[in-house]
Amino acid sequence: MARSKYSDCSASQARIRLGHAELYLDVARLVIADETGSEATVATGNAVLAGIAAADAICCRAVGKRYRGADHREAAEFLESVTGDRRLGTALREPADYKDGAHYGLTHVKTQRARAAVRRAEILVRAAQDRM
Repeated sequence: MARSKYSDCSASQARIRLGHAELYLDVARLVIADETGSEATVATGNAVLAGIAAADAICCRAVGKRYRGADHREAAEFLESVTGDRRLGTALREPADYKDGAHYGLTHVKTQRARAAVRRAEILVRAAQDRM
C-alpha cells in the first residue's frame, strides 16, 4: 500500500515545526557568517530544512495537513495552493533545488547560493510566524 503524500497535523504541531524552522534558520545564519568552504554548504542545508519546516508550519496551521512526499517541488506547489501566495512557493522551490548538493554533495555550495537560500528561508519563517 502506498504511503500518502500528506499527513494530518494540528495547530500545536504547526508551532513545533515553526520552532524547528527558527532554529534551523538561526544555525544557517550563524554558519554563513563564516563564508568559506564547508560553511556555505552547511548553511544551505540548514536553510533548506528551515524552509521545509516553515512550510509545514504554514500548511498545518492553514489546512491541518503537510506535504510528506520526497519531491520538494510538489511541497512548494502544495504550499502555494494552500496560501495562494506564489512568492512562498518560489521561496521553498528554489532552495529545495539545492538540497541534494547541500545534504549529500561532494563539493562545496557557493557562498552566493547559500546566502540566497538563507534569504528564502527567512521569507518562509517570517510568513509562518505571521500565521501563528
